[in-house]
Amino acid sequence: MEFFLKHQKVILRSLGAFLLLAGFVINFWVTPQKGVSQNAVALANVKRMEASVQGVSIQKAQKKPAVSHISKALKATRAQQMKYMTIIAMVIGALFLGYSFLKKEES
Repeated sequence: MEFFLKHQKVILRSLGAFLLLAGFVINFWVTPQKGVSQNAVALANVKRMEASVQGVSIQKAQKKPAVSHISKALKATRAQQMKYMTIIAMVIGALFLGYSFLKKEES
């Protein structure tokens, strides 16, 4: 406890900077990019060519079931939770960092 009181400013500044930086990095890393990548375009082109080669009647017989709405809702909920957690980490980091710069009154 004595160590924490002695080095309180350094600990709070380090922890605050780390949480703030980690929150920003994770938030922008997890956030999906807008737009279509070249791999997605190439994959769509390959699927379209395969469909034209096989014909329409064969694809109707081998139609795969769509992903359930529960799975989509779960993925959306996980993404929302990750977004909230990174925002909370950034806020806590900013608070720790700001608190470490406040001047303490000596009694």
